[in-house]
Amino acid sequence: MSHADDSALYTQWVTLLGWLESSAAARGLSFEKVADFPDYIYRMERPYDLPTTVMSVSVGVGGQPLLIAAVSPRHVDLKGVSLRLMGGSKHWHLHAGSGGTLLEGKRPFTRERLDALLDSTLRSNAV
Repeated sequence: MSHADDSALYTQWVTLLGWLESSAAARGLSFEKVADFPDYIYRMERPYDLPTTVMSVSVGVGGQPLLIAAVSPRHVDLKGVSLRLMGGSKHWHLHAGSGGTLLEGKRPFTRERLDALLDSTLRSNAV
C-alpha cells in the first residue's frame, strides 16, 4: 500500500469517527476513545503527521460497548478499518477507496450503512 493510500485511509477514518460520534449522540449512546496510536504516544519530540491521534473507539450503552471501531497503526502493511460487534461474531473490514470513501469489499461504506448497522445492533440488543 502506498503512502498516498495511507493518507486516504486515515482521512477516511477521521470521517468515520465523526459519523460514529454523531450517530451515537443521536441514539443516546456513548462514544469513547479506547486507544491512541502508538507512534503518537511514543513520538518524543518528533512531529506527528496523522490527522488524528485516535486509533480506536467504542460506541456503547450503560458503560458496555456495543461496537468497537479501530484503524490499523502506521507500521502495518495491509491497513484497514475494523468494526466489531461485541458479544458476537459480526465484524466488518473496510479499506481506503478512491473518492474519499471507505470500501466494504467493493461497496462504498456510507453513513447510511453505518446507521443501519447501529439500528440493527440496538434492535438485536433491545436497548
